[in-house]
This record gives sequence, structure tokens and C-alpha cells, in this order.
Amino acid sequence: MKEFGLKSAKSGLDTLGIQQVAAAYWNLPPAALVEEALRNEEGTLTDVGALMADTGKFTGRSPKDKFCVKDETTQDTVWWGDINIPLSPEHYAGIEAKMIAYLADKKVYVRDLYAGAHPEYRLNVRVVNTLAWHNLFCDNMFIRPSQEELANFVPNFTIINIPEFEADPAHDGTRQGNFTIVNFTKRRILIGGTGYAGEMKKGIFSVLNYLLPHEHKVLSMHCSANVGEKGDTAVFFGLSGTGKTTLSADPKRGLVGDDEHGWADKVFNFEGGCYAKVIDLTREKEPQIWDAIRFGAIVENTRFQEGTRTVDYSNGSVTENTRTAYPIHHIDNALPVSVADVPKNIFFLTADAFGVLPPISKLSPGQAMYHFISGYTAKVAGTEMGVTEPQTTFSACFGAAFLPLHPTKYAEMLGEKMRQHNVNVWLINTGWTGGPYGVGSRMKLSYTRAMITAALEGQLDGVEYKKHNVFGVLVPQACPNVPDEVLNPRSTWQDKDAYDAQAQNLAQQFVKNFSKYADFANEEILAGAPNASVNA
Repeated sequence: MKEFGLKSAKSGLDTLGIQQVAAAYWNLPPAALVEEALRNEEGTLTDVGALMADTGKFTGRSPKDKFCVKDETTQDTVWWGDINIPLSPEHYAGIEAKMIAYLADKKVYVRDLYAGAHPEYRLNVRVVNTLAWHNLFCDNMFIRPSQEELANFVPNFTIINIPEFEADPAHDGTRQGNFTIVNFTKRRILIGGTGYAGEMKKGIFSVLNYLLPHEHKVLSMHCSANVGEKGDTAVFFGLSGTGKTTLSADPKRGLVGDDEHGWADKVFNFEGGCYAKVIDLTREKEPQIWDAIRFGAIVENTRFQEGTRTVDYSNGSVTENTRTAYPIHHIDNALPVSVADVPKNIFFLTADAFGVLPPISKLSPGQAMYHFISGYTAKVAGTEMGVTEPQTTFSACFGAAFLPLHPTKYAEMLGEKMRQHNVNVWLINTGWTGGPYGVGSRMKLSYTRAMITAALEGQLDGVEYKKHNVFGVLVPQACPNVPDEVLNPRSTWQDKDAYDAQAQNLAQQFVKNFSKYADFANEEILAGAPNASVNA
């Protein structure tokens, strides 16, 4: 076995049962990984020096092919079902043995990294890749130990990722050839049959979503976070398309992170980088992301403008889910250490395509827990095949696909922390006003930014509030730099009866979705539900 690069103390692939590979490259610097990727014909350099790579057949995560080993460790703690699909220890052992055998004559790239910027709660992660660009992806996305830390690094979770290896569903217990398997007893993640790099990032996020709340009473969150000049922390939850990355990227505030955080005595980023969508990216719309795409960064599934090495970000011919991965220090206002004080304000972002929800409203702890479990936004026509009119989308805790525990566990922790620290929780509608999609118009980004700024600066503390008749949330009646009529959605609709009917319909959708969680929810959470029997 040939081994190159800086190895950790107490390391070696034999600890994983891997006795033979053609060569093992340990902790190579980014430039060396780029050279390896180009030598292996895994990608191409763009005109700004970023590495452009394709993920192959899978251009996104495959949640129906993500498994969790069901054994004594997990059988009574994991929230089993469509999110956490059980796999037997025997099937796991068979797949792992075949993957290790597959590596016997292969070249691998090994990397030691941290997940979690808080030293008390970080996870030591070892990654074994057959693709150099995947190893670079992990170097970008996780936290990079110093040379001194690497010398004494001992992993407590390992990823083995072999995109070229496919399972045999008839014998391995999988649905098809691709798979992601989390084993909490052996502390390993196996990934095969897919080149989508995000499976590694989200695999570790799922691990932290289990270990931190279950073992350390730390709330794990699918959110972005930033901090103001006075040290005030803000947290932003939201599903894709709601503005989570855009609204947290405020040049006047320091970026803690854009996607995954924990809340202990501090708020801390799980990651050391950002994984942002780049479809239709322009410097005018997203200057920080645009400037972060340079040497060391990766762009996935993009295409060049004809005859050039300039990326055509409007090209979605491979997928609309084109992305970039870059280290967080590529963002100028990122904090040197991604840790901040507990938040003073939390924002739930939703793109309500029905035009019902107020552009900003304040939630009680019960309403916050209810809306947190609901995780609502709406898809609009054109975002997915077959979507011709607005459709409700609910994802528990704004990240259901990554929750090993029942959603009420996370919601109850959120409510407890809200009360403990007197945190404001705001529901922000970045979607439609004046009517639903196709009739009304999208909320102006300048208005949304003004409302968030007003909330952060305490300018909404002394204004009059009115309770929304259906959703029960408190709606401010004035906000600097926002027209008063915009704040009350019903007043923006020409047809008030149509608004009332739409509000009732959306409330009923909330209640219907929540029914699957109701048996596990306490009275305070249940009281946060909308009233689906009154006019708006």
C-alpha cells in the first residue's frame, strides 16, 4: 500500500478494515487535489480558476436511497419511516465488505476534518474518496484542522464514498444501485452509486442531528446565521428558494454560516464552507457568492459559454440544481471562527405563493414550535415538472430529510431556548402579495430586507400589532421603509373574499399536514395552530 501526504497519528486505513489499495493520498492541499482531479479527468478549470465537475446520473440527493442501520443503538431512538429507512446490520456488513474489496486496486484520497466549530461538540470526521474532487469538496465544506491538530487526530466518524461501486438490490437490501447508509454503532457512512457530493455533507448533518440533541442536549439546526456589529446574532430558517442564503449574506453583518448550525451555550457553524445554488447567478444579485468562485472552489453540473471557459450560469441543461462549493473564508465578512452568541432574533422564511401570510409577523413560543415543525413554503409553476399552480410544501424543522429524531424533539428544544433567552421569532413571507402567484407580485427584496433590519434593530418593539384572524400571528402595523398597506396581506388583494377563501384553504393545509405529528405534540405546540374555521 503506497501512502502519500500528511498522515494523522493513530491513523491508517487498516483501522477501517481496508488492508490494500493501490495508493492512499492523505490530507493533500487543495492545489494538489485540483491537479489530481485534472490528471484523472474528473473536471475542468474555469476561467476564474474554479474546478468544474459533473456528478453523473444523480444531480441531487436521493432521499429514498438513504438508510440507517437498525440495531440496539437506534431501534428505540430513531424516527423510523420514509425519512429514516431501516437497513439490517447484516446487509450493512455485506455492503461494507464488498466496498472494501472493491478498493483493493484503487487509488484513494483520505482527509481528516472537523464538523462543528465549537470545540466541545465537534465531530472528528475521516473521509475516504476515490475521486479527488470529492476530497476537495470535503476540504471546502468541513472545518480544516491545523497541522498540529492533524498530528493527533483520531476520527470518531468515517465516510467511505465510492461513486463507481453499486449495490445489488436483490442481495444488499437497497432499493437500487445507489445508496447512503449511516451506521451509528460502527460510526460510519457508506456512499455508493452516486457522484453527488452533497450526500457527504448531508450525511454528516444527519449524524449531528442525532448525536447533538440525543447525547449532548444541543439543538441542531438547518439554518443560516449572521452577527451584527454589536454582537447580536440572527438565525434564518427556510427551505430552498425562500432566501436563506441571500438574506443572511448581509455585508453589514458577519457571516457565521449559511446552512447548518448548533445551539449550545453559543451558536456554532457545523461547516467550514458554503454549498450554494448558482442557477442564474449574477454578480449583481449575489456578489459575495460570485466573488467566492475562484481557485479552490468547485462548480457542479454547470456548462461553459460556447467557445470559452466562462461559466454560463443561466444554463440548466444538466440540472436546475447547479451548485458551487467553496471554503467560508472566500466570503469577505465571514467570521474567523464560526461561533457567535445565542440569537436575539430568529427568522422563519417562507415563499408563500398563495399570497396569504403577512410579510412579517411575530410568533409566540407555541406558534414558533408549530411553524418550526410545519416548515412551510410553496412551489410555484415551473420549478418542477408537472407543477402548474402553487403547491404547499412542508418539511419538518425546515429539513425533514435530515432528522433522525422525531420533529417534536427539536421543536421542544427550540421552545425551551426561546423562553430561556427571551428570543424573538419572526415569520417572514418572501413570496407573493396582492394575490397568489400569477395574480399578485413577488415581495420586493428591498422591503424584506427593511423588515428584517427593523426587527434586528428593535424598531418594531414599540409599534402597534394586530392579530391575524386565521393564523393568530401578530402583525406590525408600521415598519420603516415599508408602505403600511404592504404589511397586511388582505388589504393588498382587490378581492377580499378571495383572500379569505385562500387563507382558509392554506390554514386547512397546515392542519392536515400537522396531523401526523399531533399525537406527539404538547398542548402549547397544538395551540399554535391556525384557526381553520374563521374568516381572515
